[in-house]
Amino acid sequence: MHLFRLDASIRTTGSVSRALADTAEQAWLAEHHDAVVTRRDLGLEPLPADLWAKAARHAVDPSAPPAPQTAALVERLGAELLDADAYVFAVPLYNWGLPAHVKAWIDLLLLNQRFGANGDRPIAGRPAVLALSRGGGYGPGAPKEGWDHASPYLRRILGDTFGLDLHVAEAELTLADVTPAMAPLRGLAADLLKAGHENAAAHGRRVADLVRA
Repeated sequence: MHLFRLDASIRTTGSVSRALADTAEQAWLAEHHDAVVTRRDLGLEPLPADLWAKAARHAVDPSAPPAPQTAALVERLGAELLDADAYVFAVPLYNWGLPAHVKAWIDLLLLNQRFGANGDRPIAGRPAVLALSRGGGYGPGAPKEGWDHASPYLRRILGDTFGLDLHVAEAELTLADVTPAMAPLRGLAADLLKAGHENAAAHGRRVADLVRA
């Protein structure tokens, strides 16, 4: 068995998305003790931001300089997903949107002919856990309702474009403990975090069962 895990938080200590992913991964490993886990940490080792532009420019304008290094990376990123049986993606919300280094990873993957818009969706149907964290509150009735532009996008890319069987574990109000103005929300934040970990564990077990089946 082979699990691919992607992390995107720029924090290692105190990262909620990493903690939720840890819970999901541990649940997976409890069912598949000898599983291989391949990790790509975009938070600690982001992909160079200019690679996609160089490769895309050459694709639309053959007179532009080719980018052989980028082509090799695109193949490697695709191979990491192709080699896995299941996935854990851990992504925080930054500035109401997707972290730039996650967008760079997705853009490069979509240059891969198999993963792009006209590809054959080679990982469709495989199970995945998406662990999301949001510092504020974005649910119905919240002042920032509708400001989370990352979660819908990730669902579209991972679930619709790649075709993964996506199971989402999420927690919000994660900045309540360190933000004085959010002090009245700390009890709710704790409940949401607890529920997020419970869902992550349940999803990790579910994904493990789906692969075993």
